[in-house]
Amino acid sequence: MQNIAKYIDHTLLKPTATEMDFRKLCEEIYQNSFYSACVPPFYVSFVKELLEYSDAKVCTVIGFPLGYHSTEAKIAEAKKALADGADELDMVMNINAFKSMAYETVKQEIKALAEIAHDSNALLKVIIETAYLDNFDIRIACEICEEAGADFVKTSTGFAPKGADIEQVKLMREVLPTNIQIKASGGIQTYEQAMAFIEAGATRLGTSSGVTIVSGGFGYSGY
Repeated sequence: MQNIAKYIDHTLLKPTATEMDFRKLCEEIYQNSFYSACVPPFYVSFVKELLEYSDAKVCTVIGFPLGYHSTEAKIAEAKKALADGADELDMVMNINAFKSMAYETVKQEIKALAEIAHDSNALLKVIIETAYLDNFDIRIACEICEEAGADFVKTSTGFAPKGADIEQVKLMREVLPTNIQIKASGGIQTYEQAMAFIEAGATRLGTSSGVTIVSGGFGYSGY
């Protein structure tokens, strides 16, 4: 089997997760060499310190999980996360504004977050929440992310009714230029699923089942 650990953002975003759970997450990163830890903003500095002797990145979420925070709140959250040591920001697009066809508003918000991230040598991933979008919407959302300077477009938060979908990832790869990467997340539980998303065009996978995936088994990936 292909070693896919470096595709995986090892994720813990459950609202009931404890400090011991985040310690375990970091232990699993040391053991399996996952690409990053994806954790809530509150735990960025804690996890950054725990991963001091690892080459793993620290990823956090902004405007999570619904995306309808004000732009000012997202900017403040992003700046705090970067100051705490985040290397990557997974920002939820303003889905309400997008559904209202306020595309310029959506683009300007993403652009502001991209500039803040890039000023700190960090990456911005934009979660478009594909569960709520049809193919036409996905095309527009990808084009907005491209124009706004995002580094990745990400499928899902893991909190919507549906997570990553193979056909939607294929569509995203078709629409996006090669310099913008895709992160598939939500419901990825097995090695076979993970490989299918990679073959569809994803270069990063968000999952809480990383340990199971790298061992070739089956697990749970609600986030």
